[in-house]
Amino acid sequence: MNSPSKQIPVIVLAGFLGSGKTTLLNHLLRACRGTRIGAIVNDFGSIEIDAMTVAGQLGDSTVSLGNGCLCCAVDAGELDVYLDRLTRPAARLDVIVIEASGLAEPQELVKMLLASENPRIVYGGLVEVVDAAEYDTTRDKHPEIERHLGVADLVVLNKTDRVDAADLARLRSSLATAAAVVESAYGRVDPELFFDRRPVTERVGQLAFDDLLDDTPAPGECAEGHHGCHGHDHLHAGYESVAFTSDVPLDPRRLMAFLDTRPEGLYRIKGFVDFGAADPRNRYGLHAVGRFLRFHPEPWPCGPERRTELVLIGAGIDAPALEAQLAGCVSDRPDETPAEHAMWGVLRYVPEPGDPEGADEAERAEAREEAGGPEGAWGREEAGEFGELPGPVD
Repeated sequence: MNSPSKQIPVIVLAGFLGSGKTTLLNHLLRACRGTRIGAIVNDFGSIEIDAMTVAGQLGDSTVSLGNGCLCCAVDAGELDVYLDRLTRPAARLDVIVIEASGLAEPQELVKMLLASENPRIVYGGLVEVVDAAEYDTTRDKHPEIERHLGVADLVVLNKTDRVDAADLARLRSSLATAAAVVESAYGRVDPELFFDRRPVTERVGQLAFDDLLDDTPAPGECAEGHHGCHGHDHLHAGYESVAFTSDVPLDPRRLMAFLDTRPEGLYRIKGFVDFGAADPRNRYGLHAVGRFLRFHPEPWPCGPERRTELVLIGAGIDAPALEAQLAGCVSDRPDETPAEHAMWGVLRYVPEPGDPEGADEAERAEAREEAGGPEGAWGREEAGEFGELPGPVD
């Protein structure tokens, strides 16, 4: 079983033409600070301007698909070919970003990604970029944007420097999404929202290339390097993170109840869970993006004490409430072996060997029925699956 730390998250970056997807991707490349990013760039048209822009920073870690729409021109098997190239060990990538065409159907890309048979990847979320200044016009021309927002895991409200505070507040209230929403100008969003950056180590002597490309503003400067600016000088200002640790094992059913009702705006959950006597041999890597959820059991490593360590990231979340809810998941009887069915809810989200991430929910329900699994509280549609998403507008 692959650990989530050994799988490469694949992020779908979507948004209508001109929303700022390539600008955001280039910002991530410049601010990655040692994290190796691969990209699949899908321009619409025969001249691949976006691909050329990105390739200057990525080199051979870019796969460009010109003159067509990825969700129409490539099937899941073909996408696997590109993912296989980028996930080969020699590439040493930490994250892959699929920058969709401005005319792509993002839910189709997600379906393809979830259907991938590549065991080295894990779904990293659907990020929808919205042009704050042109949102009303875009919605009039492309009403399907509301459907795109409805399936997004994270919404980046870009170009907020071009709208006043009143229009921005109206726009945020009108967005048809339950996803986390973060504001940005020039696509400047903290990469920690998307992926875990490699630790920055102290360097002595000559500056490294990463230092020259560092986008972190100097003290007193805003994001664009101007002194005395306010509002865009802290990339992390649009979201919050919650760190939770427990030396006492968690109750699996309580944790699943928390995960099943996690609030709007909670974008990522990552870390490891100790279920104690429910499975004393394994810790469970937890990976959640939006409504997508996976557990990956792996043997406990030798040495460190067993504990649960989780990090939750979101926008507009109630951090104290989340901490209290997680504290309520701690087991009252950590040394007592729970009932056999206590882990059923967790095991629903453990992919079987050879089981594509996007297996149809009907197939999963049938497998649960054959295995004698529950059909009550856990028998409904699995969070994070896209089998029932609406199709493209005719």
